[in-house]
Amino acid sequence: MTAINKALQAISLGEAQRFANLQVTPLLAANTGRADYLTLSEAQAAGLAVVTEVSDSGSVPTLLLKNTADKAVLLLDGEELVGAKQNRILNLTLLVPANATMEIPVSCVEQGRWSHRTHEFASAERTFFSKGRARKAARVTESLRDWGDRSSDQTEVWEDISNKMASMAVDSSTRAIADAYEHFSGSVEEYVAAFTTSDTQVGACFAINGRVRGIELFDVSATCAKLMPKLIRSYALDAIEERQDVAAHDSPDITDFLQAVAAARVGSFKALGEGEDLRIHSKTIAGGALAARDRVVHLCAFRAGA
Repeated sequence: MTAINKALQAISLGEAQRFANLQVTPLLAANTGRADYLTLSEAQAAGLAVVTEVSDSGSVPTLLLKNTADKAVLLLDGEELVGAKQNRILNLTLLVPANATMEIPVSCVEQGRWSHRTHEFASAERTFFSKGRARKAARVTESLRDWGDRSSDQTEVWEDISNKMASMAVDSSTRAIADAYEHFSGSVEEYVAAFTTSDTQVGACFAINGRVRGIELFDVSATCAKLMPKLIRSYALDAIEERQDVAAHDSPDITDFLQAVAAARVGSFKALGEGEDLRIHSKTIAGGALAARDRVVHLCAFRAGA
């Protein structure tokens, strides 16, 4: 039994919440635990984590994080970092040890800028849109399997952004996905406001237009509550792009999707920072998990090609 399978066996489904064409079904746990780490937003707010370019000249696929906290810092797959020479997203979830400095693998989400706006990056209140995260996750898995690194296909990431901007009729002088979120901020925040988390919720299954698109699962409910708004914004941007009359759509088959994730072949790799990177090898599911401290800290899994 894989760690992912074990984590999924420990959850149950809550009552689905819906807004427009997005359905969020809570994943519940009997043991909600307690976080023994900080999220990146928490650490930055307390002045305990600094993310910068790796040097004055910079490197597109790599940033530098300095953690001065006496706790580890959790970085979320797809989390957007804004500022410095160009905005980036995290290629996968990382747990950076206490009082450690390490390089972190990222992808550029602002193709038309390479000049400093700020010295440091700030964690944005969003992740990359879910369709883009799914394709990125598949490429990171391939990169780990074939080359032992955690690279995305940068050209593909830019292509996903370009297609999204064209489809949603968003102009951006620097081709930054941040401008799409800003353009639709009113609608995105309507989605965020429509959903709540419960004390026993450790994750969620997301469906757009009646079709499951992905799941997010955390080790503790407090982390889920803190990061869920970032994730909802990710799925909301896709939902807004694909908004349809939802009355004609059947209920998504969440159980089948969870079973497919649990049954998928998993490769294990020593993580950057703490733990093990568990990467899903499947034609139908893309994603992975960070297993550390005897548990799955975060799992994200997406329907491939959604």
